[in-house]
Amino acid sequence: MTKHDTRRQLWLRRQRRRAVLIATVSTVAVATITWYLVTNAAGWPKVKQIFFDGDRFRQDFPEVLSFLWEDVKLFLQCAPFILIWGMVLALFRNTRNPALFPLRAFAAAYTDFFRGVPVILTIYLVGFGIPKLTKDWGDFHILGFGGAWNSPYLWGPVALVLAYSAYVSEVFRSGIEGVHESQRAGSRSLGLTHGQTMRFVVLPQASRRVIPPLMNDMLSLQKDVALVSLLGPIEVFRRATSIKDRTANFTPLVAAAVIFLIITIPETRLVDWYSARQRKRTGGTVIS
Repeated sequence: MTKHDTRRQLWLRRQRRRAVLIATVSTVAVATITWYLVTNAAGWPKVKQIFFDGDRFRQDFPEVLSFLWEDVKLFLQCAPFILIWGMVLALFRNTRNPALFPLRAFAAAYTDFFRGVPVILTIYLVGFGIPKLTKDWGDFHILGFGGAWNSPYLWGPVALVLAYSAYVSEVFRSGIEGVHESQRAGSRSLGLTHGQTMRFVVLPQASRRVIPPLMNDMLSLQKDVALVSLLGPIEVFRRATSIKDRTANFTPLVAAAVIFLIITIPETRLVDWYSARQRKRTGGTVIS
């Protein structure tokens, strides 16, 4: 506290402290009541043995964790292509040139289809369907990567790119359409072409606006890469499932959930921090 603090600033500081105190007390109370009700339920001993076996958790957690790099590699393979293809689709969808209407129609049909089909079905259709067409193609060598054309490590990421780019394209499109029309008009009055307007005026503003929802999509992608295990690759979820099948105990799946939480919770907090920062910069409401 300084002598330059206004009465309103002092009042706001007291309100924040009061809100934090109330939130802490209510959270502790709810957590305590929930824990009491769960641990005193009739079936809790059986649930604890099957899902929360401490010995199994300590034994299986390191083994499940050792496969995390597979999930990370799949994520790193997919994310750049999703962002690039999503941006291309958004530009197709926002084109105003009548001669390019087929591209606009294609982008609309593409996003409608892949947003309507569950991701897991896309993985099944692409991961098991396309390899039937490519089983006699031999090996591929693209950008330094090589392998069989029917490899699940190829078509699993392709399926995720196809599905997630539809969602990401809509995020980019909303950002582009959120730039006020006066920005385009002012750019054209300065002699910029449509392409230059998009490149130097519209896209820089749109990109800043869509970072929070894009980060949320990447957060979802980090979890959904586990679906590629349906095609055969062994990663965190697949390894936890195999241990569960061998031991008839679901604790390895809880260990897998903890691993994903360790990754996603910091990312979630980062998204919240950035969103609050953007709201503060643009004059929006900041929830304390």
